[in-house]
Amino acid sequence: MKVFLASRNVKKLAEMQRILAEAIADHGGSEIDVLGLDDVPAYDEPVEDQPTFAGNALLKARAGLAATGLPSVADDSGLCVDALNGMPGVLSARWSGKPKSDQRNNALLLDQLADVPDERRGAHFTCVIAFCTPAGPDDESRELVVEGRMEGRVIRETRGSGGFGYDVLFEAVEYPGRTTAELEPADKDAISHRGRALREIAPQIAAALR
Repeated sequence: MKVFLASRNVKKLAEMQRILAEAIADHGGSEIDVLGLDDVPAYDEPVEDQPTFAGNALLKARAGLAATGLPSVADDSGLCVDALNGMPGVLSARWSGKPKSDQRNNALLLDQLADVPDERRGAHFTCVIAFCTPAGPDDESRELVVEGRMEGRVIRETRGSGGFGYDVLFEAVEYPGRTTAELEPADKDAISHRGRALREIAPQIAAALR
């Protein structure tokens, strides 16, 4: 069976492929072939202009299904900082403007939080996963949406070389003193917002692929 993941972010795609394949296998699903944007013919990708993570995830999953005809998974995720009233949120990847740059995003976030004391640097990562399946002979296409969160805080300097995005600035509550960019992939997968969301939706994806 083939599943399409609507992403071109190489690190995110690898993380999602790893977690999804393991989770589906754990729930009795057959071995799957996970394809990314670079594995299918190019199509017009939708502009992520929705005000919520769920809206953007559904936008991408629906477009993936329409373009490929394959069961399609898409995510929208971001960092929500308490002291910034939940920002950058859905704008996380584009926080410092175009072109997208993790380095500039992290530098801007550090600058915005420069005067915020440690006790007020709480934050969480949110990930919403959307799954859209083709219509069968007797039913309509199906859409599923789940959300995962990872609680933690933003530190004052970048640390670590793993992960991507804001991982170099984020300490999860489960691993104080270590950023998520300093964790082994398996340790991060176990607690991450994306891992939690993918594991929650995996049984339903496995059932749909049987």
